[in-house]
Amino acid sequence: MAHMKALIIEDVKKLLYKDIEIPKVEKDKVLIKVKACGICGSDVPRARDGAVHSFPQVVGHEFSGDIVEIGSEVEGYKVGDRVTAAPLIPCRKCENCEKGKPAMCTNYSFIGSREQGAMAEYVAVPSRNLIKLADKVTYEQGACIEPITVALHGVERVSIISGKKAIVYGCGTIGILLMQCLKAKGIEKIYVIDIDDFKLSVAKELGAYEVINPLRTDVKEYFYKNGKADYVFETAGVNFIQSEVLNLVDRLGSVVYVGTAHKDVTIDYKTFENILRGELNVTGSWMSYSAPFPGSEWKAAVEYLESGKINVDKIITHRFKLEDGYRAFEAMLSKEENSIKVMYTV
Repeated sequence: MAHMKALIIEDVKKLLYKDIEIPKVEKDKVLIKVKACGICGSDVPRARDGAVHSFPQVVGHEFSGDIVEIGSEVEGYKVGDRVTAAPLIPCRKCENCEKGKPAMCTNYSFIGSREQGAMAEYVAVPSRNLIKLADKVTYEQGACIEPITVALHGVERVSIISGKKAIVYGCGTIGILLMQCLKAKGIEKIYVIDIDDFKLSVAKELGAYEVINPLRTDVKEYFYKNGKADYVFETAGVNFIQSEVLNLVDRLGSVVYVGTAHKDVTIDYKTFENILRGELNVTGSWMSYSAPFPGSEWKAAVEYLESGKINVDKIITHRFKLEDGYRAFEAMLSKEENSIKVMYTV
């Protein structure tokens, strides 16, 4: 049996670089030789805290590479094609799947979480999950397509009208990509908020109208004086911010929650009343899929990269080899490293 190198989570903070079997290629799948794989924020608790469905687990769902083997029933792809892939594997049988809402699937699988992922030399992927990379899109850029789709899905949870004002609260990978998606949709006045000056500088370089550090500026007072926003996107996943954003949106405006909550979110009655008095549109955004699967978000992400409307090169701050193991996660977690997107190159 042929073997490959991979990063294996075997227990809490036990991320090992070792040999495992190369995945078998089923009739509807292809085998991809991985060229680049990004670390998602959701991978951190998996590697640090052992928060996986079972051990051992190969994580990694933001990736790109070359097709090296094709299953007997696969059509439209050939060996040598440069691709990325949507990591969600919906059941295609439940009510939500039949409604064309794959992200709401009640019996899904997921590459890098419930199935072996791409922090490895090879990964097996259903052919219907594949997305071809444009010729001018690099492997590293291709590995950023999945987070672009997450950002774009968040933007498209509301009706975007050019000439309006938007706030993006949180300046990590998703926040900076979401800002660029808004610009691609015709929004120019985008205010990006974060406590990390390095990340804010990257957002400014990539086109933020204004960047604000709440350690130096009273955010609520700032928008009280300068006018509230029509759209607010919360990408930080911080509980007090998830409440505070309701004070930053104008009447009849929209709030989109993209960041995952990790603690209880408490909303005082005056803040909550903004929803009623302002008739706010408050919604969540979950993953990045639509119908036909994997969705228009994926096609658009490739086109945005190819056209230059979205720049991911500025946010890829750190590159590691698989054999560097947990060191890449340490760089992502360190406040001194100035990291945004940390990536394994294979």
